[in-house]
Amino acid sequence: MFIQLLERIARNLEQRQIPYMVIGGQAVLIYGEPRLTRDIDITLGVGPDRLNDLLELANSATCRVLVEKPREFVLRTMVLPLQDSESGIRIDFILSHSLYERQALERVRNVRVGNTMVRFAAVEDVIVHKIVAGRPRDLEDVRSILLRNPTLDRTYVRHWLAEFEQTVGKSYLRVFQDLEHPSH
Repeated sequence: MFIQLLERIARNLEQRQIPYMVIGGQAVLIYGEPRLTRDIDITLGVGPDRLNDLLELANSATCRVLVEKPREFVLRTMVLPLQDSESGIRIDFILSHSLYERQALERVRNVRVGNTMVRFAAVEDVIVHKIVAGRPRDLEDVRSILLRNPTLDRTYVRHWLAEFEQTVGKSYLRVFQDLEHPSH
């Protein structure tokens, strides 16, 4: 189910020349411990000005929009929530165009999913996303990713966590350090 849906979405995004990267639980399946995930999170390298293209894509990919007023919702949250009509799987398109996301979109890893190459966030960017999200499940995901990817670019991760820390005022670097070196 997920494979066919990822293929369909990837093809539709490529056809419309919309930069994207799969993040969240689907990316953890590539880099960390396999776990159950019920949705697909995709960061897009476009802003709300491309909403009409995204609504058209949703329609051609047999997805329905989960909010009544998509334009207002996207302008408020920068998220377009969808649901695949066939499988019932939720897809969140996360709109963005920040410096961080532009850089992360250039670092994607192409992974064969079924018969299609799908763009996944680089392992370091999955870690950054997960630490900023900060939920217990996200931090467990980071722990498993760190164990399975000992050669990842920790300097890159620290750089962006420091940037977000200055902007948001949360202790992201401390969280990362604690995950890197858990006390026994």
